[in-house]
Amino acid sequence: MLDKLEPIENRYREINEELLTVGDDYQRAAELSMERSELEPLVSIAKEYREVLSRIEEAHQLVESDDEELAELAHMELAELEPQVEPIENRIKSLLLPKDPRDGKNVIVEIRAGAGGDEAGIFAADLYRMYTRYAERVNWKTEILSMNDTGVGGFKEVTFEIKGKGAFSRLKHESGVHRVQRVPATESQGRIHTSTATVAVLAEVDDVEIDIPDRDIEIEVFKSAGAGGQSVQKNATAVRIRHLPTGMVVSCQDERSQLQNKMRAMGILRARLFELEQNKQNAEIAEERRSQVGSGDRSEKIRTYNYPQSRITDHRIGYTSHNLSGMMDGDLDDLLDELATQFEAEKLAAAGLNTD
Repeated sequence: MLDKLEPIENRYREINEELLTVGDDYQRAAELSMERSELEPLVSIAKEYREVLSRIEEAHQLVESDDEELAELAHMELAELEPQVEPIENRIKSLLLPKDPRDGKNVIVEIRAGAGGDEAGIFAADLYRMYTRYAERVNWKTEILSMNDTGVGGFKEVTFEIKGKGAFSRLKHESGVHRVQRVPATESQGRIHTSTATVAVLAEVDDVEIDIPDRDIEIEVFKSAGAGGQSVQKNATAVRIRHLPTGMVVSCQDERSQLQNKMRAMGILRARLFELEQNKQNAEIAEERRSQVGSGDRSEKIRTYNYPQSRITDHRIGYTSHNLSGMMDGDLDDLLDELATQFEAEKLAAAGLNTD
């Protein structure tokens, strides 16, 4: 562990020395300061780790002392210090993991009704409310980018943006098929139905991160439509963009102008293409990531929301909670913490930094 930390500590010292001589090169100073701030948590915990190990070594030497009182004090100190080693090492291992450069990004969330008819659309709307309520709890901002409602209180699909520090880091494990088991409001005989909705969480992508040549897209403009298909604008301001190489189609109609809708649609398309490329790279490196959405079939699920038993279960990590109503109202921190911990442990194992 100390061997892994030494080059980081050396680099931290080099940065501090260079900052003293950087002069009026403000851009270089900013770059160095940013790099230093990224290394500081590791350097700080490395210092703590060395101090604990040093004190343990000293205590071991004193245990053999002929002075019984001194030896007893050494035993007491070892009893206090030795349990601290493993938690510190686990924190170091976590900090040594390569950071996902997307973690600090805003996110685009796409929710689509899957199997289950109108009830699937209502469940999609429930998931939208769950994520927006969570965003409210942590002071993030949300904005709908496009939506296609069912006319009965649900969504065929809804795409929205969540803006907030670390939004992608917090929500990136929400992608997949979500299944609900409950009695629909329209069910007269009280039978439990199973429906699904798919969720895709995409990191917002800057223009410079992915280039989309004009020749690769086909743009169509049309009149915005409301629930049931009725036209809500006389002017053709809605935009549909087709990405020819992949066949992806993105529509946006909620802004007032054609230009705004085009910008929104291009932003969504960039995020989808970036995610597609990331998934290809991950598949080439290791088969560690399943498809985000799948077909929406009931058998493909990451999580089940069981209303009769007020139970929510995440099948990837074996997490179960009976606080279904609270979680649907945005109380997601416990679940998101468990997901982050489990996926981090898997990364540690893959990197050969097992916490065992």
